[in-house]
Amino acid sequence: MAKRSNGITLQQLTYYIEVAAEGSISAAADLLFVAQPTLSAAMKDLEGRVGRELLIRSARGVTLTTDGVEFLGYARQVVEQVALLEQRYLGRPPSRRLLGVSTQHYSFAVDALVRMVKATAATEYEFSLRETRTWDIIEDVRTLRSELGILYRNDFNRNVIDKLLRDSGLAFHPLFVADPHIFISRKNPLATRDRVTLADLTGVPRLTFDQGANNSFYFAEEILSTLSSPQDIRVSDRATIFNLMIGLDGYTISTGIISDDLDPEIVAIPLDVDENIEIGWIGHSAIPLTEQAQRYLAELRAVVSEFGVELLG
Repeated sequence: MAKRSNGITLQQLTYYIEVAAEGSISAAADLLFVAQPTLSAAMKDLEGRVGRELLIRSARGVTLTTDGVEFLGYARQVVEQVALLEQRYLGRPPSRRLLGVSTQHYSFAVDALVRMVKATAATEYEFSLRETRTWDIIEDVRTLRSELGILYRNDFNRNVIDKLLRDSGLAFHPLFVADPHIFISRKNPLATRDRVTLADLTGVPRLTFDQGANNSFYFAEEILSTLSSPQDIRVSDRATIFNLMIGLDGYTISTGIISDDLDPEIVAIPLDVDENIEIGWIGHSAIPLTEQAQRYLAELRAVVSEFGVELLG
């Protein structure tokens, strides 16, 4: 590594953020309208200035070192604050809004992003919302593909999830605790019930989200994942699971928080079990949240509170 020197430029921070986001110096160079050798040299110079290796280079692109992950968090903070200064004192238009969120399949996470986009004053923005598998959510946040992750834990999966988060340098921050509900079609015979039991679900197709190669009970998106069901269907996206609720009168178990605007054909019925679902967000332990991430969490809390759910923290 080159000898440490003084001075990090704002341009270098901007370049580094783009390289980290793209996972490729060549792809970032195209987006930044600079020559690839120029960008590569800028990254080498940046590493020399901080005296640490920030990027791991390979034929497939670049990934961040442990130091690089931490550095990226601070770089984002600096660039964001400069943009706010220029907006306030130089009359610059609001900067392009950037945020990545990875989440389990929750409509309230989508609803929060809808509100955030509608409220933004930026003329340009780039938000990413990935509804994906539990393992991938943790990987997305660990590698900073996403700044935030939204997932659940309970007494069954807590130890496994918490260990994986610790090993990844991440922390779980509780948002709220929900009582389990089933999501079903409004036309389902059970939709008229005040509550349902597990016995009531006998013979009803159970719908769950596929966890791919990491299809462990501990990574399941639904509680009671160890219970067997003679009629079990795994899906990969929320649109499909809702279509199967309507077409097959199937059910899935979730929080009970569902938006009538986004999912008007689906209702939530309380499930009579001695369980709870703790929803929280995950992020890097050593990296402060950007303003955009904080705004998203504020919108998320606002959405949830409208359902009469008590917020934590």
